Amino acid sequence: MPDRTTYLILPGYQNSGPGHWQSRWEAAEPEAFRRVEQADWDHPELTDWVARVDAAVAGAAAEGPVVLVAHSLGCVTVARWVAGAPAGRTAAVRGALLVAPADIDTAEVPELFGFRPVALDPLPFPTVVVSSTDDPWVSPERAREFARAWGARHVEAGAYGHLNADSGLGDWPEGRKLLAEL
Repeated sequence: MPDRTTYLILPGYQNSGPGHWQSRWEAAEPEAFRRVEQADWDHPELTDWVARVDAAVAGAAAEGPVVLVAHSLGCVTVARWVAGAPAGRTAAVRGALLVAPADIDTAEVPELFGFRPVALDPLPFPTVVVSSTDDPWVSPERAREFARAWGARHVEAGAYGHLNADSGLGDWPEGRKLLAEL
């Protein structure tokens, strides 16, 4: 089996546009970074999103190690996937970078209600949760709670909003460094 790491990009609600660090990483290294496409970015369905993560992990695992790179609702999807993944499927994942996990338990966005509650089971692979001190989608306390529950290292990035394209992160070299440390 080849030993090429595949980085699966898991955007959140409404996808990640061209200026988002996830899209920039994917554009810079399309052979390594692959977006997990969802059928409907604006009206997400939990079972569909989780099934697409499972299929992407299974497909990428045939080529080598897998690392998950999730943002916002993508982080919540990873936690729900792990909670219900087929036996052994999570073994293909070598690590996860979970950035700006959305606290959908308190978000008043009806399209996200189907993802409630956020799964708080420990993740069976090394994980880093990155949060901002002024993220409108998750409080610093709740981000720390997610990291503890998931058995993850927590990194507080500072005041960068939702750590997305609007945050002015560009290629986000600090994120790439965290990914390399995984």
